[in-house]
Amino acid sequence: MTDQTTSADLDPAPARAPMRIRARGRSFLALVLSPEAPLDAWLEGLDNQIARSVGFFAGRPVILDLGLVAQDAEGLETLQAALNERSIHMIGIEGADRSWTALSEWDWPASLEGGRASGAVEFPEAEGETSAPVEMAAQRAETLILDRAIRSGQSIMHLEGDIVVIGSVASGAELVAGGSIHVYGALRGRAIAGVGGQPNARIFAARMQAELLAIDGFYMIAEEMDAAIHDQPAQALLAEDRVTVTKLP
Repeated sequence: MTDQTTSADLDPAPARAPMRIRARGRSFLALVLSPEAPLDAWLEGLDNQIARSVGFFAGRPVILDLGLVAQDAEGLETLQAALNERSIHMIGIEGADRSWTALSEWDWPASLEGGRASGAVEFPEAEGETSAPVEMAAQRAETLILDRAIRSGQSIMHLEGDIVVIGSVASGAELVAGGSIHVYGALRGRAIAGVGGQPNARIFAARMQAELLAIDGFYMIAEEMDAAIHDQPAQALLAEDRVTVTKLP
């Protein structure tokens, strides 16, 4: 017998190149809920808001700010369970400490740091004291123009200005703008304008079929909209802390 040796037996196996790892950044808009005492009344108000804006909290990340609640507030022990029952997905807790007795049984989410606030906070002035007006430097707001339709499941967020969509927005899609929203087509998804405290923002649509409209934290769902405005050119604006939808001329 003769030994037969092939080239495969002589050459070592080729080294496999390390697989390239791809990473991309992605921003999400987290809602911040700030409970206030008495907590049973606050939960009642939350239920009322959920009833008016059905599905608004579905799938949305929420940060719970307990800075307005004392550690011995009645009902604090069961607050997290009450939020879970309402399908509110909590990703962080602020303004509290794990050492609080009332929070000993809480499922504490991983802490989040470095978030950017999207709204201004007003601090009350002490009696007899007045503060000089602060002049804010003017910032240029950029407009995001999307020359395409927005498909179902897509979420477009632009907190530095207006969003303009030259096309339609499908059901299940979402637009979130720091300024106003303009849709030159059918608006069937959710439009959230004025994020960060801009009550003068508006939402315009060539064909208004929105599932949810929101301006500066105030919401309107499709069922609350006048049937005569459905599928018509319309605008949404904030009037006396209520979202109002009117036909465009």
